[in-house]
Amino acid sequence: MNDMTLPPGPPAVPGESPAGCYGAADYKSDYKPIWCPGCGDYTVLSSLTKALAQLQRPPHDVALVSGIGCSSRIPAYTQCYGLHGVHGRALAAGTGLKVARPDLTVIVAGGDGDGYSIGGNHFLHACRRNVDLTYLVMDNHVYGMTKGQASPTTEPDWDNKLAPGGTGVRAFHPLVIALASGANFVARAFSGDPNGTADLIAQAIRHPGFSFVEILSPCVTFRPEQRGWRDLVHAAPVAETDDPARAARRIMTDDGFNIGVLYAGRRPVYTRPAAERGDLASIEREFEL
Repeated sequence: MNDMTLPPGPPAVPGESPAGCYGAADYKSDYKPIWCPGCGDYTVLSSLTKALAQLQRPPHDVALVSGIGCSSRIPAYTQCYGLHGVHGRALAAGTGLKVARPDLTVIVAGGDGDGYSIGGNHFLHACRRNVDLTYLVMDNHVYGMTKGQASPTTEPDWDNKLAPGGTGVRAFHPLVIALASGANFVARAFSGDPNGTADLIAQAIRHPGFSFVEILSPCVTFRPEQRGWRDLVHAAPVAETDDPARAARRIMTDDGFNIGVLYAGRRPVYTRPAAERGDLASIEREFEL
């Protein structure tokens, strides 16, 4: 129920702060992140918890779904409900969860390999369905967990030991694909700006429909040159638009480092009639052995 004014959640459960009094720390688990030193995902995690604190949703009303990869560890580092799914299938699981439980705030998190390679088909159709969930992709243009292979967003001329001289394959453009496929909200953030990223994530969650936020999150272990992204990112030069044609022109001429909301549309949100969903008890009975 991600409308512009979020309803109050139920009374707090044991160990939680009273409703309306949540801070970023209330969304963090006791598990210590194990990303490489300097990884941008550390600040993405911080931005996510700050965004949830802005929205004041009780942690037990938030579900984080992920696939496989460095960024997909995020659910374990929060106090929210979490599902660490199989490779490339996070959006399928998140979509099903939101349709079955529209009362939950569903956030899907992943990386450029998980989301755009094996998960590319799910990405297209999740945008098209326009279910009310938020997809955060930490994009570092490399497969970090599996030691530095080129990913779908890697530059074709990136020279490395696994692809000497580069792959020669044109890079995938996720924002263009998201817009063309029907995403209702398209934005880009930079992990080096944690407060700005938190604000964008909060906007994405509030916006009805499928919201997509690409977060540039440097992998300084396998792409140390990405430290230079801090000097390349800049605020988008024009305000957000709800005109897909105008947004398409902007994104197609984008340099890859415009930060902000690029498109905020008004497509009707997909919902499943309550009569077809059934209540939680009936769903549980379907899985009884």
